[in-house]
Amino acid sequence: MSTVKFNTWQNTDGTENYKCRAWVNFDGTTNTGGNCDIRGSGNVSSVTDNNTGSYTVNFSTAFTDANYAVASTTGEGGANRIATARTYTTSSVDIRVYTTAFVDNEIVCVAVFR
Repeated sequence: MSTVKFNTWQNTDGTENYKCRAWVNFDGTTNTGGNCDIRGSGNVSSVTDNNTGSYTVNFSTAFTDANYAVASTTGEGGANRIATARTYTTSSVDIRVYTTAFVDNEIVCVAVFR
């Protein structure tokens, strides 16, 4: 059995320790001063409301590179809504929510792994 040390990139046996480095649950139907309301988050400073169904998740602490993985989903709000990640940078990731067109969604969740 290996021991995992948090706040490091490796387990004590030298293997990689991949963790969720940022996450957010936000309301994509709100726009307060250009930002969506955040229900809960980790390493996310804000979510910019760019346009209908278009958001930018801004990280509190930037990554060393943009080679991370993103999992995104929508909660209730309508059938067949899809949340996808695009435009990965060290300080943010863009999220799009759509069906046959871009659409705002009340529940949008994003997790970033590195």
